[in-house]
Amino acid sequence: MAVNTYSSGGAAVLLVEDDRQLADMMTALLEEESYRVEVAGGGQAGLHMGLTRDYDVLIIDRGLPVLEGLELLRKLRANGVGTPALVLTARGALEDRVEGLDAGAEDYLVKPFEIPELLARIRALVRRHSDTAQSLPVGARRLVLANRMVVDHHGTHGEVALSERECALLAVLAASPEQVFSRPQLLERVFDRADAIGTVDTYVHYLRRKLGRDVIHTVHGVGYRLGSP
Repeated sequence: MAVNTYSSGGAAVLLVEDDRQLADMMTALLEEESYRVEVAGGGQAGLHMGLTRDYDVLIIDRGLPVLEGLELLRKLRANGVGTPALVLTARGALEDRVEGLDAGAEDYLVKPFEIPELLARIRALVRRHSDTAQSLPVGARRLVLANRMVVDHHGTHGEVALSERECALLAVLAASPEQVFSRPQLLERVFDRADAIGTVDTYVHYLRRKLGRDVIHTVHGVGYRLGSP
């Protein structure tokens, strides 16, 4: 089954850094802290990985070639990726920090940085992601991941229990409500690689039967996105 941000184990980090020596150093440092680190050596690779895989934290160098770090972050945000992001930069002026935050970063760290400060900032972003990931909005209701229930916003009235796969599918859609996911993308993220592509349609049917037809919207010729039940 595809790995996602709700599985057990260390937090998943995407590091987008073109300086190989710095990337290797940070990877070793983070792995010592039990993070699961994947490295993209440029903005285009970072964009592809950020759009097709799930992470708990993004660490993005601002000075990337071809696709600059803030432009990469803007593209991720425009495609519904809300993963907390830390931008690394050599630019420490106030206007640079403001520009980074306006681009969608949750935090901004100027090089050279102290290792304890870097780790503390990453821990804070992981906590933020963990807190928000416990419950995801689904229209006028919310998906509670801990017990795989869809409830209203005021409590447990009208709660609906989901299977593990139903919950995983709905969680992927709810985490990026504006994004349209193709069937192959959902198959990779939620189901076993050996499953047929029709498995996605089957579980969409199950969710609609439990939560209403509007819970998932079909974008004809493309795939599915979260609806507004």
